Amino acid sequence: MKQKPKKRKAAPEQVTLEFADNGLLAALSGPHQKHFARLEQKLGVMVNQRGNLVGIAGTAETRARAATILGALYARLQAGESVTLAEVDAEIRFTDSARAAIPGAIRTASARLTRPRTPAQSAYLDLMQENPLVFGVGPAGTGKTYLAAAFGAHQLYERRVERLILSRPALEAGERLGFLPGDLKEKIDPYLRPLYDALFDVLGEQTTRLMEQGIIEVAPLAFMRGRTLTRAFVILDEAQNTTSAQMKMFLTRLGEDSRMVVTGDASQSDLPGGRPEGLAEALSFLEGVEGVGIARFGEADVVRHPLVRRVVAAYTKNGK
Repeated sequence: MKQKPKKRKAAPEQVTLEFADNGLLAALSGPHQKHFARLEQKLGVMVNQRGNLVGIAGTAETRARAATILGALYARLQAGESVTLAEVDAEIRFTDSARAAIPGAIRTASARLTRPRTPAQSAYLDLMQENPLVFGVGPAGTGKTYLAAAFGAHQLYERRVERLILSRPALEAGERLGFLPGDLKEKIDPYLRPLYDALFDVLGEQTTRLMEQGIIEVAPLAFMRGRTLTRAFVILDEAQNTTSAQMKMFLTRLGEDSRMVVTGDASQSDLPGGRPEGLAEALSFLEGVEGVGIARFGEADVVRHPLVRRVVAAYTKNGK
């Protein structure tokens, strides 16, 4: 009895991309081609390199996505930017939405560019460009404060504002730290350290000079009382730790030609009872008010270590 010959499985169709600069292509593929490996893992494609040619095998949709991602990353390298796995992941997320809606990079200094990494971050930047008051609400690691600081630095760079002011409530995160030694600045610095970190990451060594000149100011929320902030970009971080009175006080500091961004995570309030009073009330009262934008982030927008996203998802699943 004759056996029918087995049909060979058709090889997946392939598209071939050509890159002119072998040095940039090496950076595009990453150490040990780990960037290509990430594309294979996330999109289900096969990526092969031969000389300056890169072949992508897979379905029509996944081939097109992978080609779009590699083209965008190569353009970054041509512009003098670096490409890491974080940028690869960001481009993968972007291809899940329409790329036409994604703005370009924010320039914050002569050699520094900041780009949104998720569609929600892109929408957040759009809101900051269009509205004098914006709320960024969501879990830790979604870039709420970092992007606000980057956009504020961009406004300074473009001379659209004269000052950048960052503030947050000086409230302990579930701990009693006791009396801190030193003068006033030394006492409040531990509470404001996350804002310093964001500024230095965005502006580099310019941060110290701008702070000495008074162009950048980092202060606890209590120092905002009685002030009218004109020609300034103002950020209130950790807004879930504000009372109703504090939030109202802060929002009414907005002066001529100024912009405000309020960031917070309602699930991490350190107020008695754990209720984000000031933030929740402001969101309820100001939803739909002209000139107010509200950006809401979810666990899919976490751009820290991949494990952080899984931690946030686990706590959300269990109602925490």
